[in-house]
Amino acid sequence: MIDLDDTDRAILRARVQDAGLSAGAIGRQLGISQPAAWRRIRRLEEAGVLAGQRLEVDRARLGFGVTVFLGIKLATRGRVSLEDFERAVTAIPEVQVVQHVLGLFDYRLRVVARDIPDFERVLRRRIMTLPGVGQVEANVLLNEERRPGPLG
Repeated sequence: MIDLDDTDRAILRARVQDAGLSAGAIGRQLGISQPAAWRRIRRLEEAGVLAGQRLEVDRARLGFGVTVFLGIKLATRGRVSLEDFERAVTAIPEVQVVQHVLGLFDYRLRVVARDIPDFERVLRRRIMTLPGVGQVEANVLLNEERRPGPLG
């Protein structure tokens, strides 16, 4: 856990909005010098608060207009290892995120497809044939609003 002041929080908000901002641009935005901004950014990186930079791809512009969240409950835990399922599901390119969760389902997947018929093909030919798949629940994403969440 790292102690954050108002300037640190402002740096986090600026980097969440645009991870490519330079220390100079952040310094100008916050009214501090470039070296001071750089030192603070470096401290946040060393503490693991800032880790890497992410590039966002517009999936719809690439032709992937449907996103579906799948809840997967494995049918037989004893006969199929979690590692076998995870290895197989991560090999499917349309599966963007694999989360092992606690609750009604064992896994939550984020799957992208060109359209609903394409999603149905992925579901039938790839996901339903995975080792140990039992119950599946699908939720189609209608709209998504991304928010940075609490920053200290």
